[in-house]
This record gives sequence, C-alpha cells and structure tokens, in this order.
Amino acid sequence: MAFTLYSLIQAAILCVNAVAVLHEERFLSKIGWGVDQSVGGFGDEPGVKVQMMNLIRSVRTVMRVPLIAVNSVCIVLLLLFG
Repeated sequence: MAFTLYSLIQAAILCVNAVAVLHEERFLSKIGWGVDQSVGGFGDEPGVKVQMMNLIRSVRTVMRVPLIAVNSVCIVLLLLFG
C-alpha cells in the first residue's frame, strides 16, 4: 500500500471512529475518565485529563452524523476503485 493522501485521510477517519465509539459508562469510567471524575474548583485551570474528556465528549456529540456520511463515501470509493 502506497503512502498517499487518501491513506492519511482514511487513517484519520479510523481514529475519529475509534473515539466516537467509546462508551462512557462501559469503558471510560473503568479507566477513571467518566463524568464524575472531572470535579474541579471554580477558576481552576482544567488539566490535561479534563481537556481530553471534553474532546472525547465533543467528538462523540458533534461528529456522529457526519461520520456516517464520510464512512459511506469511503466505502463507496473503496468498492469502486479498490
């Protein structure tokens, strides 16, 4: 497989898919990244863990519908062009 722009895009889509399917109660809370672990005080700088949890939650919320379309396009392109 050649190192092309399409393969980079496909790898990025796979990574976003991996983040989108993470379940908060079944997986993230077992490793200590659930909703209840992000308790911080008022005015405190959020740590890296809290920022990663917010990123995961945002990707799961915002990218769910667009990922369906992007995955469908990738599947059709792979079926047509191999």
